[in-house]
Amino acid sequence: MSIWALSDLHLAVGNPSKDMSVFGPAWEQYMDKIEKNWKACIHPDDLVLIPGDISWAATLDQAKIDLNWIHTLPGTKVIIKGNHDYWWASNAKMDAAMPSSIHYIHNNAFHWNNVTLGGSRLWDTEEYDFNSFIEFVENPRERKENKTSLEENQKIFQKELERLRRSLECLDSKASLRIALTHYPPISAQLDPSKVSSILQEFQIDICVFGHLHSVKEKSLPFGTKDGVNYIFASADYLSFMPLKIR
Repeated sequence: MSIWALSDLHLAVGNPSKDMSVFGPAWEQYMDKIEKNWKACIHPDDLVLIPGDISWAATLDQAKIDLNWIHTLPGTKVIIKGNHDYWWASNAKMDAAMPSSIHYIHNNAFHWNNVTLGGSRLWDTEEYDFNSFIEFVENPRERKENKTSLEENQKIFQKELERLRRSLECLDSKASLRIALTHYPPISAQLDPSKVSSILQEFQIDICVFGHLHSVKEKSLPFGTKDGVNYIFASADYLSFMPLKIR
């Protein structure tokens, strides 16, 4: 049994108008690439971590098409909410909608064999930025509404820290491997201490998997291990849509 990670699938099976190919050649036929690569390396008894930006669906009913697409692929899957997962609903509705092979984390934890997993989406923070690592391209879908203010960002980030802590409090103390999923990066590229990293250390997390960043320069963000936590960046386009084996 192996553990794999692949974030930011941005599936558009249920909402074809949101196909990511408008973002350049790297995204051409990306869903075909994900399916082919997934089936080539992942087995039915493996665990697959998908930390956010799963589907471009606008509603949960629409997202079910993409969730069922994931369900047909091998493995047990664990997901968290990304900033573009507008379809994410209440836990009761999510419970009713989830295919049997997919499990979500939201103010809770998931236990698989001797592995325990928690996490939260997080949000933008002034502690660090990754602009120097990104090759910026024009976003044809950039929203025209006013951007979130600094004060609002700080409030959202604080709520996400609280949500992260609540989730990690649910981890199985007897598990031999403790994994956190976040959508936004929890630490800087230089692995300087952060508000999130201090929480991960407090809860003795072994691995933190995240994504969110796109158009990142090739091999420019290796991250690594800091104070016992292995930070793994798993955005699909950074990995050429190839699932990354993490254990």
